[in-house]
Amino acid sequence: MARRAIILVLDGCGIGEAHDTAAYGDSGSDTLGNVARAVGGLDLPHLAAAGLGRIAALEGVAAVASPLGAWGAMQPRSAGKDSTTGHWEIAGVHLARPFPTYPQGFPAELLAEFTRRTGRGVIGNAVGSGTDIMARYGEAHQRSGDWIVYTSADSVFQIAAHEGRIPLEELYRGCEEARAMLVAPHDCSRVIARPFVGTPGAYVRTGNRRDYSIQPPAETLLDALQVAGVPRSGVGKVDDLFARRGLEGGHTKDNADGIARILDWLVAGPDGLLFANLVDFDQLFGHRNDVPGFYGALRQFDAALPALIAALREDDLLFITADHGNDPTTRSSDHARERVPLLVLGRRVRPVSLGERPTFSDLGATVAEWLGIAFRGRGTSFLPALVG
Repeated sequence: MARRAIILVLDGCGIGEAHDTAAYGDSGSDTLGNVARAVGGLDLPHLAAAGLGRIAALEGVAAVASPLGAWGAMQPRSAGKDSTTGHWEIAGVHLARPFPTYPQGFPAELLAEFTRRTGRGVIGNAVGSGTDIMARYGEAHQRSGDWIVYTSADSVFQIAAHEGRIPLEELYRGCEEARAMLVAPHDCSRVIARPFVGTPGAYVRTGNRRDYSIQPPAETLLDALQVAGVPRSGVGKVDDLFARRGLEGGHTKDNADGIARILDWLVAGPDGLLFANLVDFDQLFGHRNDVPGFYGALRQFDAALPALIAALREDDLLFITADHGNDPTTRSSDHARERVPLLVLGRRVRPVSLGERPTFSDLGATVAEWLGIAFRGRGTSFLPALVG
């Protein structure tokens, strides 16, 4: 069956409160809606033509009468509001509890065990952004050779090290030890290697980041496709989020690089699935409360959309969605519990409303049916409504 599906996740681009937003302390979060209001209206003509304005009232985005494709929204069902949880739910897996977070830092016994395993001490154990952490602890780290360990509002155990003080391979081995150590109840979603270079006052991260994710606890769409022999390709951090299970490669420098790789796959890629993540919305702008930057990233993607659509083959389906919210207009710099947009484009797609889906897993179930496998995960396929 010469069919292809593309799941394109605009990381952090939620579209309004979920059914349980208040329970997460995120009342008022509406990433796309609030960004639209903050900038006096969104100029996104190609996303509007695709049906974005039919999902929710967004200032500046027309609710066009005849969209190019299908539109809807999806409610989160898993506990949590991070990228791992969102991508796993798309792929058919629901979590009953969120991954643990550490707003006061990690327990002393965890860090003592990490020191025992790696032979190096730990400084930091703080909550903060990478740039702040490097500025605060970089010089002491270079003197001592101790790891800088820190976290954020996400479920992450981050290990920073200067490439001139600790070799990259040792940093990676340290992350592997941390991943093996972090089991329930301290089963962090990700361990992240954060190498940097430079001198005090002028430290910069390098491109040698690596993520070490926890394994999905159940069969995913990627697992099922692998068993069926259906090709799977990745763009962005998706392979890391699934602990490279059923998917390899695809790391990108930024959204522009990600968009270029998606286009390359559309033009020359194999049959099967492309699972892509564009992370700049979240990583560079949402977490930093940078409204102009967030809007600029939306404009960049909107400008690229016509080329992506033009490259679609007869039996391609392009699903554009998100994994959670990250509203840069709120006081919080954390992810937000939000519903996410759902746009579907392709030559065979009917311009219909898909309504509000009760789980992100409906997307994965639809992809599975389109690609001819029996897997549905925790979702229900909407393919019969979608394709003529």
